[in-house]
Amino acid sequence: MDDYILKVEGVSKSFPGVQALKDVSFCVRRGEIHALVGENGAGKSTLIKILCGVYTADEGRVFFRDRQLVCRDPMDAQRCGISVVHQEIKLVDTMSVMENIFLGRPRVNKLGLVDWKAMRKDAAALLESLNVQLDPEEMVAHLSVAQKQIVEICKALSYKAELIIMDEPSATLTEKELNVLFEIIEKLRADGMAIIYISHRMEEIFRLADMVTVLRDGCRIDTMPVAKVTRELLINLMVGRELGMEYPKVQAKIGECVLRVKNLSRGRVLHDISFELHRGEILGFAGLVGAGRTEVARAIMGADGSVSGEIELFGKPFSVKNVRHAIKNGIGFVTEDRKKQGLVLNMTVAENLSLVNMNSVMRRGMRSERLETQVAQQLVDMLHIVTPGVYQKVANLSGGNQQKVVIGKWLNADCEILIVDEPTRGIDVGAKAEIYKLLCQLAGQGKAVIMISSDMPELLGVCDRIIVMHDGRITGELGREEATQNKIMELAIS
Repeated sequence: MDDYILKVEGVSKSFPGVQALKDVSFCVRRGEIHALVGENGAGKSTLIKILCGVYTADEGRVFFRDRQLVCRDPMDAQRCGISVVHQEIKLVDTMSVMENIFLGRPRVNKLGLVDWKAMRKDAAALLESLNVQLDPEEMVAHLSVAQKQIVEICKALSYKAELIIMDEPSATLTEKELNVLFEIIEKLRADGMAIIYISHRMEEIFRLADMVTVLRDGCRIDTMPVAKVTRELLINLMVGRELGMEYPKVQAKIGECVLRVKNLSRGRVLHDISFELHRGEILGFAGLVGAGRTEVARAIMGADGSVSGEIELFGKPFSVKNVRHAIKNGIGFVTEDRKKQGLVLNMTVAENLSLVNMNSVMRRGMRSERLETQVAQQLVDMLHIVTPGVYQKVANLSGGNQQKVVIGKWLNADCEILIVDEPTRGIDVGAKAEIYKLLCQLAGQGKAVIMISSDMPELLGVCDRIIVMHDGRITGELGREEATQNKIMELAIS
């Protein structure tokens, strides 16, 4: 047992109305990549928070380097040698890249003053190790979600850690960035680093991990070598049932054109974007991070000010004024960053679900708590949102269940056109299938859907057509029958 750096023994944790963990035990070796998998709400985040000092276990013990781990806060965990790359980005937008990497522990000179030159040098070295072209003095507020995630990884790597916990680190990375990340992880393993790797992407588990532990409903279901498990078995252990088709595509009847975009342009971001969207259609937008996909959606929603070009909505010229105007005219937008743009975290599940369509919970000009509860419960049941109740604060839900609340909010608005930007980011395989089925159902009802995604298999599995973008331009369009990952990538880098 000497090669084990981490031992979790009989750990349990409960919250009001929720048994988050129950008698969980597993071990992690030095020089091992240990995958931790399970559906949203399975207990992964709670376990990680216990390991990094955010929560204290109700029962059980954790041993790190053969000593019982007692952490009062995350700084204690970092001092002990445990570093975490969280799923949700936790950076200070008003600070630079290098200030965020060394937040709370700046480089200082002999006089005790901040040594900006040394800090820049160290930050640049970390970024270079990731093969990332990013200025250490760039303000974090100016970065994309993918670039912010890379800064988080650099921040974690800057500690002299013996165990790194990575919670969905690849969720927003391009293929090139992903390959660099994998190379770094494999080098760390070769150097004797222990890594707990959390991901909903099965291909990553089978590429990287040596061992895998499955959690379900707060319990450890099994721990096994990855080489001895199949994708189907792993999914069944996670969801506790036969999943069925991973991409439950049902061909809907393609109807009239509901949205026509002509020569849409905005500064250096978008250049002559033209396309059509029809009823019953799921139209995919593919491309690498920074290609301009999200910018197209924001332009249609009126989120970024004036743009040039023409938009026709339901056969009539449409000059979008702002987001409220777009919503009023039947367009919904599930944004990529759920915490900053999709939710009000200190409000309840019910309140968030009714945000876009307050009329659904109004009676005689007054908000009806009964109607609000009824509407929220219907959406919670439909989307299988794991929550103790509809009046639980959204901040207390897991990341995947928060994403379901965002989608539910727009379902409640009953939009004719729904734009979804990375709709399954941070969502487990079972919930992904539910989201795909839901989008197909919406198309079957005559709604029109635009899906922006960095996950090519889901675009190929769900979409009727795929538009590919590069550097703010459309580089190609592929029908469902002709689209392949290779063809999409060729267009994405052209």
